[in-house]
This record gives sequence, structure tokens and C-alpha cells, in this order.
Amino acid sequence: MSLISQDLILLPVDNDRLSNFCGQLDSHLRQIETRLQVEIANRGNQFKVTGSESSVQSACLLMQNLFANTESEQLSAELIHLAMQESSIADLLTNSTTVNEVTEQAQVTIKTKFGLIKGRGVNQQDYLKKILSHDINFGVGPAGTGKTYLAVACAIEALQNEQVRKIILVRPAVEAGEKLGFLPGDMAQKVDPYLRPLYDALYEMLGFERVEKMMEKGIIEVAPLAFMRGRTLSDAFIILDEAQNTTTEQIKMFLTRVGFGSTAVVTGDITQIDLPSEKMSGLRHVLSVLKDVEGISYTFFNTKDVVRHPLVQRIVTAYENYEQQQNKS
Repeated sequence: MSLISQDLILLPVDNDRLSNFCGQLDSHLRQIETRLQVEIANRGNQFKVTGSESSVQSACLLMQNLFANTESEQLSAELIHLAMQESSIADLLTNSTTVNEVTEQAQVTIKTKFGLIKGRGVNQQDYLKKILSHDINFGVGPAGTGKTYLAVACAIEALQNEQVRKIILVRPAVEAGEKLGFLPGDMAQKVDPYLRPLYDALYEMLGFERVEKMMEKGIIEVAPLAFMRGRTLSDAFIILDEAQNTTTEQIKMFLTRVGFGSTAVVTGDITQIDLPSEKMSGLRHVLSVLKDVEGISYTFFNTKDVVRHPLVQRIVTAYENYEQQQNKS
């Protein structure tokens, strides 16, 4: 494989921004080198990137975009990782676009008490746009792709803009075959562990005290799926999380609760089903039943959309490859 070198000058010359860009002991540059298989040398704001042609082009585009971000934010290892995910580098090269062109496209951003939230990459942006324009939405994919987190962000924005009167967060109380009766405490305490990821997202976006007050007033309701039977949910933003652990009857019951003025988002990962083996996943079933129904949106995430630690992406990919090999044998 032939190697090429490309010179890159980052402007304006600003030592603080360059320090932010390179990271402590050039840690950010080393992170880019490892991910894109290039070598980066620099003197001040002048950089030389060496590697295969496609890798060098990708690295230069990414570096320009990251340096532009140093004007308004402090870079970190996590932000570098997310930027590499967001830029969809392979697609950029295929389509002969630039990172800046991608980031300049109309993006959905959501304001919360603790900052702006935006979709990372094409799939997450598409997911946000669909939620804003459809009454019922499905987000399906592996762990770490932001399915639930972004749905909660949309719910908070809808509430703040007075598009809905309340947020209802729902999960099936099924985890690895455990039964609620075996857990200590009253019903609220029994259900609490299953709903913890939803609480965490709320606390991060609104703050603990505000969430507690809104829950006391009934503006935010967190409940197990079984509590939804018999209700009609109007003027609400409803999120059903971990929908792969619903039965076919439960997910039908949930979807028929949706009333006027409501938005529903159903999230799940059909590769992580904890139901007893004799029961079919409601999420897997409903994707086939409703595939041609007008007015329902579907977003399917894959390993490229994982926005957690880079190892999470590799773990998900390894499991997918293993299962494919098992199915072939």
C-alpha cells in the first residue's frame, strides 16, 4: 500500500485553540492516528498527515472540523470519538463531500437546562427529524446508539414548548426472567430498578430537583407497561423503552393507548430479548405487522451509530459476527 503525505494549516493561529485541539501531550492527535491509521506531525499550526490516501483525506477533513469546534467547546476524548462517528468518514469519501458540508446540513438541536443535544451522524439526525414529524416512531438497534436518550430529549423539548402536557416513560418489567414479586419493597420500589435508565436521562437533562418536582405534580410519569392497560394517553409524549421485552399482546395494547395530540416512541434491541424462549418478542412481531402502515416512522441503527466507548462498538460487532457464524453452521 502506497503512502502519501498531506500538509494542513489550521487558521487562525491561536495557541489556546491549538492546545485544545491537540490535547494534553498531543493525546487527541494520537487518538485520531490510532482510529484512522495515519501519522500526524506538527509544528505550531502546520500539520503533516501521512498514511493511505483515503485515511489522509479523512484525517484532514476531520481535523479541520475539530479545530473549528475549538472556538466554542473544550475537546475531550469522548468528543473526538463522537466527531469521528458523526462524520461518517467512509461515506464522506464515497460521496466526495466534506465534513463541513455534512455539519452544515440542517440539523435538529434540542435545548436542555444543561446544554444543547444534537444527533450524532446521519441516523441519529434522521431519527430526531422523524420524531418531530410522526405520531408513532420506532427506534431499533444495539445498545449505545442513543435511541432512548434522544427520545427523552425530544419529550422534554415538547413539554417545554407546551406541545404536550405530560411525559410518560414506560418499560416492561422483564429482565432475565426475574419476577417483580421476588423484589423487596412496595410496587414503586419493585419497579424502580427497571426504570433507572430513564431517570438517569431525565436527571442529566433537567436536573434532579426539577425532575422530582415534575414527578410529584404528575407532569412526568414513569411506569411499568402493565399500568398502561385501560388508559387513553392524550396530549402526552410517551416512550416505551426496551420494547424487545414486550409480548405481542403488550405492544398492541400500548400502541392502542395513543390518543390525540400525543407522540409515541418505541425503542428496543431485538438482539437482546429477555423473554422466556416460548414467547415471541412484541417488537420483532410489530415491525412485520405495521411495516406498511402510513404515518409510522422507523429508524434502524447499527454498530456505526454506537456513541459510547469505542470498545462498546467493537463488542456489539463481535457479537453480531459470532451470531452470523453460528447461524451458518
